[in-house]
Amino acid sequence: MKNITRYRTLDSWLRSRHGEKVQKIPLDAGSGCPNRDGTLGSGGCTFCNALGSGAGRAHQSFASQWEASREKLARSPRTKNVRHFLGYIQSFSNTYGPTARLDALLKELAGLRDLVGVCIGTRPDCVDEEKMALMASVPWKEFWLELGVQSCHDATLQRVNRKHSAADAEKAIRLAAEHGVRTCIHLMAGLPGESGEDFLDTVRWTASLPVQGVKLHNLYVPQGTALEQEWKEGKCSLLEQEGYVELTARALTMLPSSMVIHRLCADPAPGELTAPAWAMDKGITVMLIDRLMAYNDWWQGKSCDAPDSNPFVTNPVRTL
Repeated sequence: MKNITRYRTLDSWLRSRHGEKVQKIPLDAGSGCPNRDGTLGSGGCTFCNALGSGAGRAHQSFASQWEASREKLARSPRTKNVRHFLGYIQSFSNTYGPTARLDALLKELAGLRDLVGVCIGTRPDCVDEEKMALMASVPWKEFWLELGVQSCHDATLQRVNRKHSAADAEKAIRLAAEHGVRTCIHLMAGLPGESGEDFLDTVRWTASLPVQGVKLHNLYVPQGTALEQEWKEGKCSLLEQEGYVELTARALTMLPSSMVIHRLCADPAPGELTAPAWAMDKGITVMLIDRLMAYNDWWQGKSCDAPDSNPFVTNPVRTL
């Protein structure tokens, strides 16, 4: 099978805009979460690591985190020549709190060397008109608001203790669109109580909204979480790798070809994973998705806006 592009990756999208590779660097702003500090709840989502996702370096300034990551990237043959970088404020809900705090974070980011853009992770219920207007005014060419949405089914959101609704997510997405802020929403396959078709319903719902990017995640069990206890007690099951691969491939066909795919599967931190073991095989999972797409002659948008031909294949120019 030929190696043909079948979906729009973040890497390819950024290369098309900057002419070269752009590397993302995770940053920890020491943010809180209303689902942990008692505002909405104290336990957090059942699948959420108490340390949060991302760098875990909240005691360091952005500048210190940035330069440490730059030094590490400079030692890798794959990234040593990268000149452009995205700052990704990842852990917990980074628009939570007063607008002045968000403003201070954005101003601190502005001083980072070779920064071409920013991604900010948060919850759908932690944005409003004032914060969205602030984010719409940033000077960088690249800016993404990353929203943890996970599912369009309120029963599922309640079961995993999200403490927000699908309506909250849709409201945030539409508010961002009104302000011209790009959104990347996070969706999770294999959530407790959901079938594969339930997940694909969420994908269809996503395709109907003004969303510019998606991160697809497989549910995995982090150590020390409420989900770990549920799993050990047999109260929830986990997708096999083959099942996740097929769901993801089908999801890609349902998403508009213009949508940027930021991630195809979860990426557990070292020492974090309880189960399933295959969740550590990110490279293999992506390879299997690519193979299934090629075998079925599927591409992003085939069941949506590009049914007749793969929009990521261009005709080569013949030269004499």
